[in-house]
Amino acid sequence: MSRSRRPHPAWSVAAVAFVALVGAAGFRATPSVMLHPLHAEFGWPLATISAAVSVNLILYGLTAPFAAALMDRFGLRHVVAGALVLVAAGSGLTVLMRSSAELILCWGVLVGLGTGSMALAFVATVTGRWFVRRRGLVTGVLTAGGAAGQLVFLPVLARLVESHGWRPAALTVAGTALVVVPLVLWRLRDHPADLGVTAYGAPSGAPAPAPAPAGGAAARALRALGSAARTGPFWLLAGGFAICGATTNGLVGTHFIPAAHDHGMTETTAAGLLALVGLFDIAGTILSGWLTDRVDSRLLLGAYYALRGPSLLVLPVLFAATVRPSMVVFILFYGLDWVATVPPTVGLCRRYFGADGPIVFGWVLASHQVGAGLAATGAGLIRDRLGNYTAAWYIAGALSFGAAGLSLLLYRRPRRSGPNPAATPATATAA
Repeated sequence: MSRSRRPHPAWSVAAVAFVALVGAAGFRATPSVMLHPLHAEFGWPLATISAAVSVNLILYGLTAPFAAALMDRFGLRHVVAGALVLVAAGSGLTVLMRSSAELILCWGVLVGLGTGSMALAFVATVTGRWFVRRRGLVTGVLTAGGAAGQLVFLPVLARLVESHGWRPAALTVAGTALVVVPLVLWRLRDHPADLGVTAYGAPSGAPAPAPAPAGGAAARALRALGSAARTGPFWLLAGGFAICGATTNGLVGTHFIPAAHDHGMTETTAAGLLALVGLFDIAGTILSGWLTDRVDSRLLLGAYYALRGPSLLVLPVLFAATVRPSMVVFILFYGLDWVATVPPTVGLCRRYFGADGPIVFGWVLASHQVGAGLAATGAGLIRDRLGNYTAAWYIAGALSFGAAGLSLLLYRRPRRSGPNPAATPATATAA
């Protein structure tokens, strides 16, 4: 085969990034299958265990914008490899813990820093550097990597917890994260110029040299926040994404299995349902990425949030000891919508904030995780106080409609003067 017909190396970089995201996603499946086992062994209230999840979710978000800047300073490979090591340490050390403070340190701090260092800002960095064409589609595929990890790990972890206890499950997550580190160090590349090529879909010609490492990663992240925070679109995107986090990772991702267990469903069966959410999420997120290249992202966001609301409002009446057809319909519908919001949000950050788009998206993601953390703890408190999760589902459904309204308000913001050089042709046209 001639050199000109070889696959562009951008696809190899995207494949390694996908595997790394799957490897780190193991922990995303861990809390939901371990809430009740940890409660049974240590006697900690669900709200206390949920607080560890909240710390994890919030640190995940707050780390992301600094990680995007660190990737500019130290490179993708070093930051991602270090992040996977932190995930492995945080998950593996839980087998030695004896107090809830140690749970917060391991689950919350170590894993939160690790997963935050290769969060969706990592996806925005990879697609921004390596792709011009198919950027939205690749964003969708990489975002689906987290869902793929959930799909792979949830049934396995649930079976391990049921048969052997929660400690083998925690060690499985740690081992999986470590296995991916050599692949990242071997195959992940920082810039197209490192291989003497241009980004996929960029005009032919000599590749642009890789930019010199930028110092002051923290200062750059804070400068990007300060600039973005003076604009209306930032707050509209951040507000909607905070609700997105509350209604996905914070509530459903953390509490769906315990809520199903409250209605007599086995944790293994509930874990299988949540894994199906991950399966349909893969299809929904890839489709959303494809649509982001063709449809105005503001319209997509409004539609996604508006559709999520009714599904959460009806969820309380769908729980039962067995899986009924109505629950399968919810899983299908909700799964398609789970993180379909990510590709259009990444696209809008790039449209409004140009070269700082990945870092600004990191701050928008921070709002997502703050919302998720508040929802994880809030739902645990509701369950402890009221004995069920019904109020939590109703609140989440109402908030989803609010997120739709915030997204549609983006239509009222002034358009940028002139095309955004970081936008795809389709996005620039839509803008």
